Amino acid sequence: MNVFINDIPLILKTASEKVYKHEYDLVLKASDHFTSKDLVGDVLIKDADVLLIDRLVRLMEVKKLKKLKSLTLVTDKKKRLIEHLKDQFKIVKAAGGLVVKDGKILMMYRLGVWDLPKGKLDKKEKVKEGALREVEEECNIQVEVLEKLPKTWHSYAYKGKKILKKTSWFLMNCTDDSLMKPQAEEFIEEVRWMTPEEVLEVLPNAYTSITFIVQHYLQSLKTGKV
Repeated sequence: MNVFINDIPLILKTASEKVYKHEYDLVLKASDHFTSKDLVGDVLIKDADVLLIDRLVRLMEVKKLKKLKSLTLVTDKKKRLIEHLKDQFKIVKAAGGLVVKDGKILMMYRLGVWDLPKGKLDKKEKVKEGALREVEEECNIQVEVLEKLPKTWHSYAYKGKKILKKTSWFLMNCTDDSLMKPQAEEFIEEVRWMTPEEVLEVLPNAYTSITFIVQHYLQSLKTGKV
């Protein structure tokens, strides 16, 4: 489960999964005393439980943890913690696509950040069909699904409610971009084909969840899994 709270990655691992301490800037136990000011860089916390999840989510929502890059929690009750985390939010389902053509990736500029086409699913709409619809509507192109990509979950507040949006992602191939244009009513200013190098240059001005999906795809290219 790839969760992003206030654009900060929250990663849950089981106690049996390998964790390399040298990859983290700070390693704590759930029983250790710490404040929000201590959460700097990539942080690992062991023996996570429900109480710790509640405390950390509050901190991540209320505090401006600008120095926190990622938060990894190790627990022997991963499934329970995931369900407890979901219970704190209203779940909204969405879908989108990372679209490729001739070695390039389709990026779009919306509300001051670079993004990938995505949107909420209609009632009773199937995930794959919703992803195709959103991509075609937002970019005015024709696409086909190649394979699934990892799902992401990100939180936000809407009308006083805590929302956790589950986005299902698909790798897509563009079959026709002759009429490509941004969907203005969705506040999209630009849609642009970029080389992987160009995408990496703009990722610092993208949501962390978008960066995660793009980097997953680029890594799969290197390993030959695409």
